[in-house]
Amino acid sequence: MEPRLGPEAATLHPGWPALLLWFSALSSSFSSPASLSPSLVPRIRSSYNYGRTFLGLDKCNACIGTSICKKFFKEEIRFGNWLASPLQLPPDYLPSYPANYSDDSKTWRPVEISRLVSKYQNELSDRRICASASAPKTCSIERILRKTGRFQKWLQAKRLTPELVQGLPSPLLRCPSQRLLDRVVRRYAEVADAGSIFMDHFTDRDKLRLLYTLAVNAHPILLQIFPGAEGWPLPRYLGSCGRFLVSISTRPLQEFYGAPPDQAADLAYQLLGVLESLRNNDLNYFFYFTHVDAGMFGIFSNGHLFIRNASTLGVIDKQEGSQVATRAEENKDIFSCLVSGCQAELPSCDAIPEKQSLVLVCQQLLPRLLQGKFPFPVQEEIDVALTQCGEGTRPDPEVLGAASRLKDILRPLRTCNPRFAYRYPDCKYNDKF
Repeated sequence: MEPRLGPEAATLHPGWPALLLWFSALSSSFSSPASLSPSLVPRIRSSYNYGRTFLGLDKCNACIGTSICKKFFKEEIRFGNWLASPLQLPPDYLPSYPANYSDDSKTWRPVEISRLVSKYQNELSDRRICASASAPKTCSIERILRKTGRFQKWLQAKRLTPELVQGLPSPLLRCPSQRLLDRVVRRYAEVADAGSIFMDHFTDRDKLRLLYTLAVNAHPILLQIFPGAEGWPLPRYLGSCGRFLVSISTRPLQEFYGAPPDQAADLAYQLLGVLESLRNNDLNYFFYFTHVDAGMFGIFSNGHLFIRNASTLGVIDKQEGSQVATRAEENKDIFSCLVSGCQAELPSCDAIPEKQSLVLVCQQLLPRLLQGKFPFPVQEEIDVALTQCGEGTRPDPEVLGAASRLKDILRPLRTCNPRFAYRYPDCKYNDKF
C-alpha cells in the first residue's frame, strides 16, 4: 500500500505528526546542492508517491518502522527502487539533496537527504545480495538476508557482542569494545528506549535493520550514539530509511575555500579543535579518520563546524580496550561485501597512530583553506606549521606539537563579531572564545 498525503491529510488524519520533507528536490531540476530558506514552505502536491523515492532494506518491502517512517504515518510503509527511471535523477547523481523539515507545520528548517553509499553502489549491493542466493536481481533482499548465518546468530543473541559484528566493513566496527557495542544498543533510535544493554526489546526486524545499517554505513549510528546535544561534533539525527539519512543541513567545507582571512582562520581553528576532541574526551574513546575530504565537514548557518559525514570514522576504546579482529577471511559473508566488496582490509587498531587524522587534514584540507590569506610573516608561520603537521613520517609528538602551534597562530586571527554567531557575544567577555 502506497502512502498518500495531500492537503486533506490534516483533516482526515489529525494524529499524524507534522513532519514533511520536500521530495520534489529529488528531480532533474537540481544539478547542485542548494540552500533553502528556513521560511520556505514546500508546495504540497495532491499526493506523494514515496514508492519511487527511497530504496530501503528491500526493493519491494522496505523501510518498516524506522524513525522517519514513524514520523510520517506511524504505520508500515513500503518503498520501491531508488534507481527507478520515473525518478529522473540529475546527471551528476548528487550525494545529498535539500529538503524542508517541520515539527509543528509552521516553522520550517532546511535539512539534507543523504545517500549512505557511493555512486550507484546501492544497486550493485542489491545485485550482490541476490547473486549470493543465486536469485534474480529483483529478489527480496530482506528475505535473503534473513536466511544468512550471521543474522541467525543475531536472532539468538541477547546482547550485541564483538563476535556478531566481526568482518563488517565499517571502521567503527574494526575492533569494537563491549562498552561501545552496549552504547549502540542503548541509544539505537529506531526502537523504543528500554535503557538496557540487552536486545530483548528488539524485534527480528529491528535486529535486521541495525545489522544492515552497520554493514552499509555506520554514519547514522554514530549520530545516534554520540549526539551533538551532548557536545559531540556531529549534526542532529532526524531519521534514516534504508540507505538514506535525514539530518540538519550544513554547507560543506569546500564552499569556504575562498572565505576571508578571519573566517578561514576561524574554521581552521575549529577543525583542529574537533580533531583534538576526537583524540581526548571524557568517555575515553579515540576517534580517527581512515581518509578525509572537504565534503566530510560542514558549517551551520551560525558558523559552527561539524563532522558532516562520519562514515570513515573509526573508534578505539582507550578505557576498556578493543576486541582484536580475527582474520578477515574468517568473517566474510554477504554483509561484509555490501560497500567495497569482500577484498577490502582495514589496518589493525594497534597500528593507528594518534597523529593520523591530523596528518590527513593538514595535508589535504587546511592548505586550501589557509593558503595565501595572511600577510608575511604570519603566512610563513602558518605554512611551516602546516608542513610539519602534515608530515606522516614525523613522530606523533612532533605532529601534535605542530598542530598546537598552528592553533596558537590562528587564534588571534579570528575576529569577534555577529558573523560568528556560535561564539558571539561570548567572545566579547571570555577570551576562551
